Amino acid sequence: MKTTLIVMTLNEVDGMREIMPQIHPDWCDQIIILDGGSTDGTIEYAREQGYFVYEQKQRGIRFAYLEVLPYIEGDVVITFSPDGNSVAELLPDLIAKMKEGYDMVIVSRYLGDAKSEDDDIVTGFGNWLFTATVNLLHGGNYTDVMVMYRAYKTQLIYDLDLDKDESYALPEKLFSTIISWEPLLSVRALKRKLKIGEIPGDEPPRIGGERKLQIIRWGAAYYFQFFRELWFWR
Repeated sequence: MKTTLIVMTLNEVDGMREIMPQIHPDWCDQIIILDGGSTDGTIEYAREQGYFVYEQKQRGIRFAYLEVLPYIEGDVVITFSPDGNSVAELLPDLIAKMKEGYDMVIVSRYLGDAKSEDDDIVTGFGNWLFTATVNLLHGGNYTDVMVMYRAYKTQLIYDLDLDKDESYALPEKLFSTIISWEPLLSVRALKRKLKIGEIPGDEPPRIGGERKLQIIRWGAAYYFQFFRELWFWR
C-alpha cells in the first residue's frame, strides 16, 4: 500500500518550519506540498527542503485537489495541514489503521479524549451540528465529519464522483463560494457502505498565518449538501 501525503499550504511558512521536520521521510511513499498561492516564503522553504511543490492555478481548495490528482502516486492519500492543527506523530497510526482494510480513516478531534484547541464557540457548535446531521440523515456513527486530516483510498475520489463539478455546482452557486470535498466524502462513503474508521487526534492551536474559514458561506453550502445528498447521488 503506497501512501501520498498532501500538505496543504497558503502562507504557512511558520508552521512549515516547525511541523515538517517532525514528519519522517519513510512514513509515506510520496509527499506533495500543494500550495494555494503563498507569498510569505512557504514555497521557497519547501523547495529548499527538497519537497515537490505543486502551485495550484485555479482558486479554491477542491480545485487544488483536482489539479494535483495526476501527480498522486499512492493507493492511499492523506490530507494534512502544516499549520499546527494536524499532529504529525499520528501519521504512522493513521497509516497502520488503513492497512487493517479500511477505505477511509479520519483523525477525529472529538473521539475519546481528543479535543480541538482551535475551536471557538461557533466552530465547535458547527462541527457538532454537521456531524450529528450527517449521522441522522445518512445512518453514520461519525464523531467528526468535517476535518481535513484523514486517509482514504485514492480511487474513492473517482468512485464517489468527488472529481465531478456537478457534485458542488449548486451549493457553490447558491452561497457564492468554493467548498472542499471532505464533508461530501464523509456522506458518500456512508451511502456506499464503505469501511470507515476513526482514530482520536487532538487539534492544537494553529501556528502563525491566518484562518481561511468562510464560516457562514461554507457552513451553509455544506449543510445544503447534506440534505441534497438524500436524493441527488446514488
